Amino acid sequence: MTTDTLANWHRLVKDKNPKGLDSLLADNAVFHSPIVHTPQVGKEITAKYLTAAFYVLVNESFQYVREVSSNRDAVLEFQVEIDGISVNGVDMIRWDDAGKIVDFKVMLRPIKAINLIHQKMAALLLASQ
Repeated sequence: MTTDTLANWHRLVKDKNPKGLDSLLADNAVFHSPIVHTPQVGKEITAKYLTAAFYVLVNESFQYVREVSSNRDAVLEFQVEIDGISVNGVDMIRWDDAGKIVDFKVMLRPIKAINLIHQKMAALLLASQ
């Protein structure tokens, strides 16, 4: 399933299409935010955070620069520039036997980027309530 899950994820990112998350996330998916200290549990909240991330992070400069994967998980390092700030991050993704994402963790650096992403994500998430 490694190829299918990662290929599907990369296609969503390339197409900037968060609508495809519904078919890619497991019902019990967990999202680990670089800002919120508690895990966000469930498909709906995970999709909400990832959709907001698509709108904030996935622009013309977004690119994955490194990928390390095994049969049920992957670490994808990315770079993107937002409002003149260079953001470096890592997506850590784990999926089940059916190829559905069950765990998604995002890590960001530097602190300036974390603060910027926090501000932008918070505005989007509050607007969607």
